[in-house]
Amino acid sequence: MRLRVEFTTEPFDLDEAPPHALVAREVVEAAELDAVDVGPFGNTAEGGADAVITAVDALLRKTLEAGATRISLQVNVVGEGGS
Repeated sequence: MRLRVEFTTEPFDLDEAPPHALVAREVVEAAELDAVDVGPFGNTAEGGADAVITAVDALLRKTLEAGATRISLQVNVVGEGGS
């Protein structure tokens, strides 16, 4: 099963990326995901179910530790392939 995760971390800072946003980027870029798209107002990544779920766990833990006060995420099944 393939999954797509879309997420944002808050609070926002339009002048410079806050630490929790930088951590989020590091987590998804280091994970075994593909189709990673990181932007100022939203982020998406796709991969096998296990890889996405592992990345989401790390994302939640590490961004909260880095000062995120809110994390919004959505996970969608996008197809078969990978585990």
